[in-house]
Amino acid sequence: LEQVIDELRERGLQSDGRFAEQYVSSRMRRGFGPLRIRRELQERGVEAPLLEASLDEQDAAWFELLREIHRRKYGAGLPGDFKERARRARFLEYRGFPAEMIRRLLWSEEA
Repeated sequence: LEQVIDELRERGLQSDGRFAEQYVSSRMRRGFGPLRIRRELQERGVEAPLLEASLDEQDAAWFELLREIHRRKYGAGLPGDFKERARRARFLEYRGFPAEMIRRLLWSEEA
């Protein structure tokens, strides 16, 4: 099996980098954030440099994705009370978005 994989790599038919890029794109389309995708790629054995490079390529898109996920789930506007903000923050954390990014969305006018 290792011989076959090595041969495919030599021919350029198997690439962990390409897999990581496609995986990140696919999971982003499904609304998952960078923390969750990072964990999933680690579980699949993707090496850290490839994993980070794939996530970094999408760096500018993460906040826009977070905003879109929030808008789809809760509509436009910010929650009025702390309890609702906390509930929304838990949902977004589950989706894999960093707390700092969620805070920026929920405690600002960017929603």
